[in-house]
Amino acid sequence: MLVRLLREYLRPYVGAITLVLVLQLAQTLATLYLPSLNADIIDQGVSQGDTDYILRTGGVMLAISLGQVICAVVAVYFGAKAAMSFGRDVRRGFFTQVQTFSAQEVNKFGAPSLITRSTNDVQQVQMVVLMSFTIMIMAPIMLVGGIIMALQEDPALSLLLVVVVPVLVVVVGLIISRMVPYFRVMQKRIDRINQVMREQITGIRVIRAFVRERHEEERFEVANEALFDTSLRAGKLMALMFPTVMFVMNLSSVAVMWFGGRQIDSGDLQIGELTAFLSYIMYILMAVMMSTMMFVMVPRAAVAAERIHEVLDTESSVVEVDDPTPLPERPTGRLELVGAQFRYPGAEEPVLEDIDLVAEPGRTTAIIGSTGSGKTTLLNLVPRLFDVTAGSVRIDGIDIRELSGADLGSLIGLVPQKAFLFSGTVADNLRYGNPQATEAQMWEALEVAQARSFVESLDAGLEAPVSQGGSNFSGGQRQRLAIARAVIRDPRIYLFDDSFSALDYATDAALRAALVPKTRDSAVIVVAQRVATIRSAEVIVVLEHGRVVGQGTHDDLLATNETYQEIVYSQLSAEEATA
Repeated sequence: MLVRLLREYLRPYVGAITLVLVLQLAQTLATLYLPSLNADIIDQGVSQGDTDYILRTGGVMLAISLGQVICAVVAVYFGAKAAMSFGRDVRRGFFTQVQTFSAQEVNKFGAPSLITRSTNDVQQVQMVVLMSFTIMIMAPIMLVGGIIMALQEDPALSLLLVVVVPVLVVVVGLIISRMVPYFRVMQKRIDRINQVMREQITGIRVIRAFVRERHEEERFEVANEALFDTSLRAGKLMALMFPTVMFVMNLSSVAVMWFGGRQIDSGDLQIGELTAFLSYIMYILMAVMMSTMMFVMVPRAAVAAERIHEVLDTESSVVEVDDPTPLPERPTGRLELVGAQFRYPGAEEPVLEDIDLVAEPGRTTAIIGSTGSGKTTLLNLVPRLFDVTAGSVRIDGIDIRELSGADLGSLIGLVPQKAFLFSGTVADNLRYGNPQATEAQMWEALEVAQARSFVESLDAGLEAPVSQGGSNFSGGQRQRLAIARAVIRDPRIYLFDDSFSALDYATDAALRAALVPKTRDSAVIVVAQRVATIRSAEVIVVLEHGRVVGQGTHDDLLATNETYQEIVYSQLSAEEATA
């Protein structure tokens, strides 16, 4: 998965990567050439007292060192730029993919996991890419080049490499094989930490109201300890690796000095050659050590890449057609559900089954039922937050699966059950419904939604700040702003999902009265728990266990439908119900 991700997202930066490769090659060759020149200075300059040779060769070393520095700086610049661009592109691709998901796929992964994957996981892979450009490219060149130069200096001493390198490879391989499972578990436990933190921050008022701070501390402690335990185990293995590598390196240095000293004593080796050989041994072992650092990071990045690709490879259950059907020149917004069914994957029973209803333009169609009867799910089928698993949803006779997402969205104004506002200003949130909305249109929409008075009372009016989720407004204010956002869109179909529940009866009545002229040419579908909100609707659809058990006006259903009677009489007296 890691190789696939790198191949896919690094392709646009092949030119920069090639340049980094060339510069790292030049830099490493320069590094490998310097010990040889140093040996010449010792053996031919210092030992023979030739000052001119020392100065001349020293000048060459300075020039090579300068070139080495320039190559290193330029390589790091282009390597870092390619790595950061890679991270940006992966995050963009990840975000774009998530935007195509239906509610079904979002629920499958969960918000905390998606956040971790788009941040921490991408960062893990990005760091490996950066380290590859600065270390991994250099390591094999230095390893091979060091071996060649060491053989040139003294083939006999080079036999030490036959022992040292395999020992290092085996030790590192054993440690890394133990670390990979820990990294996989670690990413999942980071997901869990994010989930607990998100719940606690979002639900802080509930936690304090029920005095459950200690319980939440314990929940966080369990998740935190689990992550700590896994990280500690991985950290212990990582800590074991570097002392082991250093021990082998130092032991190698001692062996080179021991055997090299004996050869110098017998006249088979010169001091400068021993110095150069010792440098090459260090370079070789340093290359192995740099590879070790990469091997520590690569397993975790591989796990992260696997998690990223799990999202990128997930196909949305809501897919747009390649050749969408164009909308009529003047769409009316007539909505039909024909034999509609929805079943969650793997569920034994469908949530909705055999739903047949028609919402005509200029009429209000209300949907009511007990909790869990499928009201919100039914409403979510219209904007394709879910797709029907049988039957169809049609607008002006066209199956909505044949429309483009943009065309379908332009017809619908949705006010969800939980009114959500984006951080920014009041005007920003209203323009979410209509980016070209003028100030006059915004005030008109606010007036219809019964929100004008409280927005005018804010110091900055339309430019008043909105916190994330609209937490600086009350529930009723958030609902009214969400309704204004839908009204300003001027859609053909209005979807109100229990959107009046936080309003008092007077505001509810005033808002519904103000909506009448605004929605005269549109189909209005209202999901509600409160009978007073929907009793004046032209058509009331009664749901029970995912099936339609009654359709008609308030009076008709009150007279003939047992389920509707139970709902009504649980809220109103007999006199109020028939008034």
